[in-house]
Amino acid sequence: MPITIQVTRGLLTPDGERQIVPRVAEALLESHGLADNPFMRSNVIGLLVVTDEATSFVGGAPRSLALISVDVPSVTFRDRDIQRRFVNTVTTAVDELKAGTHPKARTFVHVTYAVDGTWGIGGKAYTNEDLGAAIAGAAP
Repeated sequence: MPITIQVTRGLLTPDGERQIVPRVAEALLESHGLADNPFMRSNVIGLLVVTDEATSFVGGAPRSLALISVDVPSVTFRDRDIQRRFVNTVTTAVDELKAGTHPKARTFVHVTYAVDGTWGIGGKAYTNEDLGAAIAGAAP
């Protein structure tokens, strides 16, 4: 499940830049009760992109900005409590790892769903059913 985190330079501490992707990945796994599943753990991947503040705009003006994007199969995040908990946990992680005064109001979390059957890992196109079987087969 790819995670892309885009932040403006200086928004996170240097340690925060190292910790943010693992913290969001852990939040994704834990929110679905899959933290101990080897299949899921090895397929939650992430990328941190740091840009200059001059390239991030809020209300038409350059400002600090944190964008957390998670791509998932369409069977993910179906429960409203899981959605709320995930967004809150991720926003709190950014807030805890920030270097300055970046406000929570400029941290955005969103999820993009893949069409069933188009989730690809290692060249294999998984359906939701295929993923469920792979997850169940790797359960501890």
